[in-house]
Amino acid sequence: MKNRWAIALGFLGAILIGALLLALPIASPSHTWRPFGDALFTACSAVCITGLSVIEPGTDLSLFGQIVLLVLVELGCVGIMTLGTFFLVVIGQRLSLASEFSLVGAYGTRGVKGLRGLIVWVIVSTMVIEALATMLLWWQFTRGAASWEVAYHDTTAWYRAFFYAVMAFANAGFSLDPGSLAVFQSRPGVLLTMAAEVVLGGVGFFVIYNVCTIQFWRRNLVKRGRLSLHSRVVIYTTAFFFLVTALVFWLAERNHALAGLDFLDKIVVSVFQAVAPRSCGFTVVPMENVLDATRFINEILMFIGAAPGSAGGGIKVTTVVVFLLTIGAIYHGRHETVIFRRTVPLEVVRESFVIFFFVVALIATSMTILLFTEVDEPALTFENLLFETVSAVTTTGLSCGNTTQLLSPVGRVVIMMCMFFGRLGAITVVLLIGGRDEVISSIKYPKEELVVG
Repeated sequence: MKNRWAIALGFLGAILIGALLLALPIASPSHTWRPFGDALFTACSAVCITGLSVIEPGTDLSLFGQIVLLVLVELGCVGIMTLGTFFLVVIGQRLSLASEFSLVGAYGTRGVKGLRGLIVWVIVSTMVIEALATMLLWWQFTRGAASWEVAYHDTTAWYRAFFYAVMAFANAGFSLDPGSLAVFQSRPGVLLTMAAEVVLGGVGFFVIYNVCTIQFWRRNLVKRGRLSLHSRVVIYTTAFFFLVTALVFWLAERNHALAGLDFLDKIVVSVFQAVAPRSCGFTVVPMENVLDATRFINEILMFIGAAPGSAGGGIKVTTVVVFLLTIGAIYHGRHETVIFRRTVPLEVVRESFVIFFFVVALIATSMTILLFTEVDEPALTFENLLFETVSAVTTTGLSCGNTTQLLSPVGRVVIMMCMFFGRLGAITVVLLIGGRDEVISSIKYPKEELVVG
């Protein structure tokens, strides 16, 4: 039982230590103590890599405070991509399709030697991606510099590039600029670089590792390697949602929220806005400025989320695929759920349904509490609270206006619990279900019809 709660306790410890550091005078530009409630909320959002914040990191945190924020985000990102999966391997639990990982079956043993090699792969791939993104963003930020030497020694540009590179890959969404990424509306290079990072952070280490270990130049399919079922499901669903969402956002907002931009900027912003709701708290167009239909689509995308083993949240794309295909199989009278000519184990189907309804129940319960606690604030409408709740549970980090800042102390506690359980809830469900031995009862009860529907 201790093993099953070790991950949650580790994240809780990181949150408390981060809150203490962010509350110190050295973490504030004014060198005063920060209210512990604000520090705790920020630390929880950082470790859960959500991005909801009651402060402005660019102005309300000193350099020390921003570095603490970066460290907490990196701990949360790498922790989810390692502890959340490899811990299950260590204690011998069965992994679901939502966490499919097998050294021999899915990926082979070439290039990786055991658990230590896998963890090194996660850390190294994270560092490489963030380093490349940092250089690309630095180049974008210093394009107008007088000379290369001036640009190279511009420490502010380097730091700013590194900060955004980390936040984009981690799908965290904290920004140094007010209005999130609105300042980059006419900077397509910056937005496309960060969008690519968000996608890589959202597809997860499993897919990155699987693609990197395929030797495409080999004609022999056995020696070349193959895309696992997990990778195919993640890549195809990610591409589908990206294309559809980008097109819908452009069609809906081109004459509304995007009206002041030229054609190229409209396309680039639509591309970024199609990526952001998958679990990244960045936004170029404020959510309160878009149409109600666009906000509703964003809520659906936040609920679906990214891929397992990634920095993203939500119920995960693999869970949605298993859920929908199982419903389709039931409708057609089939007893098995099949994906790409592969049968999904019954245990995986059960876990997918439990995760789906766990997140729904968490959203419904949290929303009900907020409707009671925030009744005295007229600006916190039902729509804003629902958007905030879905964003917190799915650890997306998007918000409508200043909803997060207007929450009461009790409301902030509810949102913190949403972020915490939303981040670790799916792992806990898999642990609790996967760790139980099947109970075979010798008692059989008679069947009787029950009318449903």
